[in-house]
Order: sequence, then structure tokens, then C-alpha cells
Amino acid sequence: MRSFDVAIVGCGPVGATLANLLGARGVRTLVIEREAEVYRLPRAIHFDGECMRVFQAAGIADELAPELVVSPGMKFIDADGRLLIDWNRPTRVGPQGWHPSYRFHQPALEARLRRRMEAFAHVELRRMHQAVSIEAGDDDVVMQVEDRTHGTIGEIRARYVVGCDGARSIVRRTMGSDLVDLDSHERWLVVDVILKRERPDLGDHSIQFCDPARPATYVRGVGMRRRWEFMLFATEDADEMSRPERIWSLLSRWVTPDEAVLERPAVYTFHAVVAEGWRNGRLMIAGDAAHQTPPFMGQGMCAGIRDASNLSWKLAAVVQGRADEALLDTYESERAPHVREFITTAVRLGRVIQTSDPVAARERNRRMAERPEVFSTPQPRLGPGAHDDCAPAGMIGEQGRCANGARLDDVAGDDAVLLVGADMRPSIAPHDGVKVVVADSPSLSDWLRRLDACAVLIRPDRYVAGVARGPQEIAPVVRRWVDKHFGAMPSASLQTP
Repeated sequence: MRSFDVAIVGCGPVGATLANLLGARGVRTLVIEREAEVYRLPRAIHFDGECMRVFQAAGIADELAPELVVSPGMKFIDADGRLLIDWNRPTRVGPQGWHPSYRFHQPALEARLRRRMEAFAHVELRRMHQAVSIEAGDDDVVMQVEDRTHGTIGEIRARYVVGCDGARSIVRRTMGSDLVDLDSHERWLVVDVILKRERPDLGDHSIQFCDPARPATYVRGVGMRRRWEFMLFATEDADEMSRPERIWSLLSRWVTPDEAVLERPAVYTFHAVVAEGWRNGRLMIAGDAAHQTPPFMGQGMCAGIRDASNLSWKLAAVVQGRADEALLDTYESERAPHVREFITTAVRLGRVIQTSDPVAARERNRRMAERPEVFSTPQPRLGPGAHDDCAPAGMIGEQGRCANGARLDDVAGDDAVLLVGADMRPSIAPHDGVKVVVADSPSLSDWLRRLDACAVLIRPDRYVAGVARGPQEIAPVVRRWVDKHFGAMPSASLQTP
């Protein structure tokens, strides 16, 4: 029986991303997936620039980019076409070094993530396998796993198990974590179509049709793919509403059977929940196992990708003996408040969209159409954890390009980064696990200027650990982070004037 450092249950986008990030750090990783192949139909359809930065760390961003569509944002309009909320997403490259918003085809993303996993000899994917029982001990976790091809049960041991196994997670159930209800549960019919010819009149913006007669959503996908979503009322039967003739009736305002092929209808109940307890000893959860959000911000998968990024470097440091196990306690403390802000914002937007009472809708329209809201994407700070107490520590860092054209993260690799002003060059000696990079380009030096800092310490997941306002603060900033999470740092390893 083979033993692994980390076993991941579920190979959707979150599990596959986590496996790649662990693989890049040399962690012996097993992924078990109950299905034989990638699910071929679209599900998630949006991710943001921060996620693209994680895919950069996973080694697939450059090859993925040509398959994506840059999104210009979303508009909320009432039944008369009046603007209620304008969520503009710039189409230029943003602070993350990538565009702020992308449309994608989930099967293509998953396929690329799985192919990338094959590059790591120490990462193993077992398809057609599912966990049937999990028992965590003091030193490892024992899973009974069914081989669905042969109908046999085998045993797997791992030091840690991460459940990326969705809303009905067996890992979460084993942990005994409760779900906190954030009060949003609505049924929607999601319809994916493939156009037979170009329809530029449909536009590239996502549109939220805030019509009390039938709240609806339009999303431009990649290539010829387009998506519409329709809220279902309590009296409507899901099977009846999923019949092709009913779907084409709903779509008739925009597209006909002569213009498109119906790819997939599916009825979902959009939930807003967050688990209490993302870690129980050697068991952890990520993605939909830990939180679920309505889709009105396109942040469901994004939140799970952030989980994978946050957890991967911490797990690697612990299993490789570079950090105490207490570092894993910062996973939930940091991520849970962050994801809650996105979920509560999505719930707020959903209440605007899902207003079905005509009187309430008229009042909403009167109030909002007079002065449409200009919405900006939230940039929450992490909760308490492995960073200094004051912002910008705990905020996502920026990714500029160095003078040689390389992206900052590519220069840093898997390490933390101490980005220092050019005049600090002779004063800094590298420390193991913290790579020193000189801000030798306008984009990097401008970020330091806006932070009013001479140096910024950036974690492996590219969140800010701390900033130094003057040269004398550089060593203490690095020492606080290293000493607290990686053991005492030799006093001579970092020198400043």
C-alpha cells in the first residue's frame, strides 16, 4: 500500500489546481475522481485575473490564454432597458498581470489542468475511484476507496486529505462541519446554446434582466457558445420547464432553433452557504465543499481556486518540515471572511435581480435608474493569519513585469518574494524561502511608490505579508513572517543599513 503526503478527493477545477500547485512544490499527491473523464458540458463560465495568476503558477496560463474571451463586464437593466447597475471590467491587462475578467469553457480548462498533472511523477490521478469511508488518526488518514471499474475496495493512507468533492462532500461530512445559511436559495434554469452563425448584436457584456415577469441572465461564452439563465417560480415544475419547446419559448426574444443548437439545460438551486470548520486535524475542505455562492458575480469557481492557492503553499511547507502544523490553522481564518464578502455581495446583487413583485420592482427601478450604481469588484482583505495586522498586508499583491520583461511571479517561482526598491540592492542578502527581487521596472517601482514603501514581502500565494516603509523596517518585516511560521531566522541572514 502506497502512502502519500496529500490525498485530494475530487478532480474538478479546484482539486486539479491544488494537485498542480502541490506537484510543483514536490509534494507526493494522490487525486481520486469518481468519473472516468472530464465532464464534457459547460458549467462554470467565468474566472478573474487573480485566478489566471494562479493558473500561471500552475503552469497553464500562457497556453490557456488563446482559448479565453476577455469580458468587458456586466450590466443590470430593468424591463424597459434602463440601466440599474453598471459593472465595467477593463479590457486591458490589470494589476494581476492579466485581464480582470475572462470567459472560458470548463471542460477545456479541466483537460489542461489534468494534462499538466501528468508532468509530475509524484502526482497520481486515479479515475473511477471514490472515497467510501475516511478515518483520521494522529499520524495519517486512512481512506477506504472503491474502484468503480472493478467493484473492489482498497485502502489509501495520506498525511492529509483535502475534500474538493463538491456540495455533498464526504470529507466535510466526516469532519462534522456545519453549513451556515446566508439566506439565498432560488431555482434557476441554465441554458447553454451553440450559435450556428455570428450574432454580434447579442453583445459581449453579460446582462442581468431585472424583469419581475421573468428575471433572466445573458452571458457571452467562448467561441459560439452563449448562456441564458431564467429564474423559476415556485409553481413551475423543473422537468416541464426543461423541455425543449419551453426553453425555445423562453429564448425566443434573443435566438431561435434556426440560429442555435441547444447544448445543455439544467435546473440549479443557487445556494449561499459557508462551512464552519474547514479543517479538522488532518482533514480539510476547499471549493464547493467549503462554500457555495449564487452566480451573480461569477465568483463560485474563483473562490475555490483561491482556496487551492492559499492552502497549497501551507500544506507543502508543513509536509516538508519547513513549518509547524499550526500554519494550517490560518487557512480558514484567512479564507472564510474573504469568501463571505463575495457571497454576501452576490446575495445583494441577486436580490436586485430576483425581485418578482411588480410593486417592489417599480420602486427599485425608480430609486436605482435615477442614479445607476457603478459597481466595482470587491477586493477583500484576508482574515487574521499569516500576515501582518495592518493593510496592505493581507491584500492581494500586484504583478508587474521586471525590466527584462519577465512577470514577477515567474521570477519568484514557488518562493515568497521580497520586492525592494532599486536603492536597496546592496543592503539585502537573500534568506532561504524568500527570494529578493529588485523593483527595476516602472510597474514594480510604481507599486512600491503607491504603497509608500521601500519593500514589500509577498507570500507564495501572492498576498502581501508585510511592508517596510523605511530600510530599517525591512529585516523586522521578513523576520516576523519567517520566525512565526517557519522557525527562527538566523539574525545574519538579512542585513539592512
